[in-house]
Amino acid sequence: MATGRQVRADVGMTGEVTLNGRVLPIGGVKQKLLAAQRDRLSTVFIPARNEPDLDDVPAEELGALVVKPMTDVAEIVAQALEPAAETAGVAA
Repeated sequence: MATGRQVRADVGMTGEVTLNGRVLPIGGVKQKLLAAQRDRLSTVFIPARNEPDLDDVPAEELGALVVKPMTDVAEIVAQALEPAAETAGVAA
């Protein structure tokens, strides 16, 4: 799945990833989101099954982040990588 693209510097991800690419729930979501906010990340991907844990995160910190509940690691990769470099002017 190597694409040669960089991971965006403003995103974080937490969760357990299975060999099939499913994102499984984890503990400590509140603490991980608080750390992400402190480190000035803008977007954090969490397991969809951890979405109820967002109720424990203070509104001020949660408002500073875009939290995206996800079920599949391929969805995360598609959103977490920098856009592909333009290849304008390259002859076929």
